[in-house]
Amino acid sequence: MCDIEVPQEAETLHVITEKRLLSSSLLPPADPKANYLAHKDEIDQAIRHVLDGGSYILGPEVGAFEQEFARYLGVRFAVGVGSGTDALQLALRSCGVGPGDAVITVSHTAVATVAAIELAGALPVLVDIDPGTFTMEANHLEDAIHDLANDERPAISSRLKAIIPVHLYGCAADMRPIMDIARRYGLYVIEDCAQSHGAAIDGRKTGTWGHMAAFSFYPTKNLGALGDAGALVTDDVRLAERARLLREYGWRERYVSDLPGMNTRLDELQAAILRVKLRYLDEENGRRREIARTYHTQLSPTTLILPHVRGNVDHVYHQFVVRSRQRNDLRAFLETNRIGTLIHYPTPIHLQPAYKNRVVTGKGGLTNTEQISGEILSLPMHPQMTDRQAERVSNLIAQWHAQRAVST
Repeated sequence: MCDIEVPQEAETLHVITEKRLLSSSLLPPADPKANYLAHKDEIDQAIRHVLDGGSYILGPEVGAFEQEFARYLGVRFAVGVGSGTDALQLALRSCGVGPGDAVITVSHTAVATVAAIELAGALPVLVDIDPGTFTMEANHLEDAIHDLANDERPAISSRLKAIIPVHLYGCAADMRPIMDIARRYGLYVIEDCAQSHGAAIDGRKTGTWGHMAAFSFYPTKNLGALGDAGALVTDDVRLAERARLLREYGWRERYVSDLPGMNTRLDELQAAILRVKLRYLDEENGRRREIARTYHTQLSPTTLILPHVRGNVDHVYHQFVVRSRQRNDLRAFLETNRIGTLIHYPTPIHLQPAYKNRVVTGKGGLTNTEQISGEILSLPMHPQMTDRQAERVSNLIAQWHAQRAVST
C-alpha cells in the first residue's frame, strides 16, 4: 500500500476555506456544543454512569427514557431506535406499509421523510403545502387521494395506505382536518415530528394525534442527542409491540426471528444524554419563543414574510424561517457581517436528481412548494442565544432593509 501525498496548494486552500467558514459563522445558525456545555456536568455524569454500569445496548437508560418521553408527550408507548429515518421506516412497516402501497407526504421536507417511505418499499406521493405554515394543506391532501384513486397508470394506482404530515420548523401541521380525511378513507397517519419536540395544538402535543409518530434526536433538534438517535411513539399496544420486534431482527426470543426485522437500537449512552436534556426541553422551548418574539417585533416593519402561527398552536421554533424575494442578497449580507444562516430546504424533493422519476406529485402541482424554496432563509435560533445576539441579527436585517429601500 502506498501513501498519497496531498499537494501543498490544496492543503492551503482547505485551511483558508475552513478559516473563512469559521469567520463567517461567528454567530452560527445552531449550536449543539453550546447546548452540551449548558448541561455539561449532568451529561458527563450520566455518561459516566453508563460506562461504569456495563450495560450498553437496550439497557436501563433506554427503558427509562422510553417511559419518560412517552409520559412527557402523553402517549402509552415509546420505542427508541437509531435515527429519525429509522423511526419513520419502522412506523410505516409497523402499520403494514410495504411494496405496492403508496404514502402521501410533502415535498418541502428533509429528504429523510421520502427516503423512509422508499425504505419501506412504498411509493411516495407528494402534495403541496400551506405557504404560511409550510405544512401539509388539507385540501391538497384530499385532492391527491381522489387523483390517486382514479389514476389508471399502473405505477400510480397503488394501494394508498398512509399519510405522513410533517410538523416543520417547530410548527404543527393542521392535524384535525388531516385526521378527519384519514378516517374517511381508512388511512394510517404517521406524524413526522423530527422538528416539533414539545409543539402542541390546543395543548395536545404533536406525536399524539396520529396512529404513530416518529422523532429524530439529531444533535441540532430541540431535544438533541450527541449523535444519531430517534424514537417512534404510539398509543396502540399492537403497533408498539410490532415496532419493538422490527427494531431488533424481529426477535421475540433472542436469535429467533418472528419477523424480518432490522438492527436499529437507541444507544444506551444517547438515551442517558436524552434523559438529561428532556428535563430542560420545555424551558429551552420557552427560550426559543423569546428569541422568536424579538425577531417578530424587530422585523415586522421590514418586507420579510415572518413565520405564521395559528392561534391554537404552540410553536417551538426549531427554526425561525423568513421569506424574501431577495433571499440570496440578504444571506450574503448577513454572512459578510459574520451571521450564519441556512436554507431548509433549497430544492424540493420532487426536483432533486435522485427523486425526479421516483415520486408522484398531485395533479394540482406543487406551486407553493416551488415558490417558497427560492425565498426561505433560516435565521440563527437556539436556546443558548443571548438577547444581544438576537437583537444584532434583527438590527442587521433592518439595516439591510433600509439599504434596499434607498437603492430602489
